[in-house]
Amino acid sequence: MKKILIVEDVELNTELLVQLLEDDYELLIATDGATGVEVTQSAQPDLVLMDMSLPVMDGWEATRHIKANAATQNIPVIGLSAHAMSGDDERARNAGCDEYLTKPVDFESLFEVLDRFLGSA
Repeated sequence: MKKILIVEDVELNTELLVQLLEDDYELLIATDGATGVEVTQSAQPDLVLMDMSLPVMDGWEATRHIKANAATQNIPVIGLSAHAMSGDDERARNAGCDEYLTKPVDFESLFEVLDRFLGSA
């Protein structure tokens, strides 16, 4: 079973993602960017769903750390943001995100992205 790390500080958003994904994936949870980086390094998930607005270390910086580490640089990071501004897609890719989705997450788009990076669940 593929492993997904959800890095999200809003409990309701985490619960929604868990409900969507728990049947098909092993899920790990981190509630801030620094913990997300640590869990990515220690658990080596197959993919990271990274909220961009996080405490301690934001998702932009956390993604840069993940992509700068040889042990984790090839793990796909999907950026998620509720505060999507013009240019955020490009900013997310510049930080190292492999894909960028806005919240509320469109489930069809999310599953298309997961399928593209992880194959069928």
